[in-house]
Amino acid sequence: MLGADQRELRLPFQKRFILDLAPEFHVLRRTAPVARVLTAAGDPAWLLTAYADVKAMLADPRLGRSHPRPDQAPRLSNSGLLDGPVGQVDQEAEEHGRMRKLMGPVFSPARMALMRARVGQLVDEIIDRLIDRGPPVDLHERLSFALPVLVICELLGVPYEERARFRQWTETAAGMTDMAGAANAFTSLVEYMGELIAHKRARPADDALSDLVALENDWRIGAEELAGLAALLLFAGHETTVPRIDMGVLLLAANPDQQARLVADPSLATTATEEIIRMAGTGGGGGGIPRYAHADIDVRGTVIGTGDAVILSAEAANRDAAVFPDPDRFDITRSPNPHLGFGHGAYFCPGAGLARVELRGVFAAVFRRLRGLRPVVDIAELRLRSDRLTGGLDSLPVTWG
Repeated sequence: MLGADQRELRLPFQKRFILDLAPEFHVLRRTAPVARVLTAAGDPAWLLTAYADVKAMLADPRLGRSHPRPDQAPRLSNSGLLDGPVGQVDQEAEEHGRMRKLMGPVFSPARMALMRARVGQLVDEIIDRLIDRGPPVDLHERLSFALPVLVICELLGVPYEERARFRQWTETAAGMTDMAGAANAFTSLVEYMGELIAHKRARPADDALSDLVALENDWRIGAEELAGLAALLLFAGHETTVPRIDMGVLLLAANPDQQARLVADPSLATTATEEIIRMAGTGGGGGGIPRYAHADIDVRGTVIGTGDAVILSAEAANRDAAVFPDPDRFDITRSPNPHLGFGHGAYFCPGAGLARVELRGVFAAVFRRLRGLRPVVDIAELRLRSDRLTGGLDSLPVTWG
């Protein structure tokens, strides 16, 4: 199926059906869990697909986002944000730990507790507007995008009425066909957040950006670095959640028995969210989590050399039958569910708590209130955007009733 020369396999792999794993992942996990492939940019890399290996390598300090010889680093993609190495090998661990500490107040348990109630209100308000408008609607635009943007704006203290302005920058920055354009768009986003931070410095408010500004002196963080962090929070705070809402709707629409169980018992939204995260491969153009080897690493008898690019496929790992019985079955009661959808180890996603709050809020309510919610088009006709770093859909037309 894969051909005699696996080195010709190039990421990202194409799905035959939007809710399935690309078949190459299944074959590689079975026959070559440490496989030589080409990145989306055409450079060589190692692709890991087995759960045990992906989890171990996510926590292995010998892998990082920096490269021992940056000028010789394999290119990972055609993204302006994720095309090559970031940082310096001897400083990466310290800098990463410092940034995680800075982000601590943004996603603190106390703040997430406050957001739970607020997210429930926002979901109900959005659904109220959908009901008033009536079907059909583009759920991607009116819920999947609208909710995460509302939430991250309130959390950070970004004016929601300016969403059209920063949406253009975030969407361009996520693109994978125009590296210069993506980089320039992210620069514009950083400049915008810098202006907003200056405003917060003069007039602090009860929001996460004001909290970060208050830490400037303690953490000796410069204005440019703070603006970059704020831009990253705004970008990742909605771009990564939007496609998971879309995919969750599709998974539940394609599994009416599971949908019925969730409608009958909204408390299942907690385990349903974890199963959606496990199965919702959003088709991001990079093909997995990118790393570079800082030393020689032996994985299953294969030596990954210092400086080699490594792609860790959490999507493939999350369908590994060695960990998840009947892994291609969507089961909203699956427990335990040790998926790697938010990563693992030191690089575990700091915004996981917020994403869970949003997804649980959506799936506790949307099918209960919009009975019979379903796509207008055949799910088999839908395609994910591999030309975007975060993947996802352009639109999701639905009806109900």
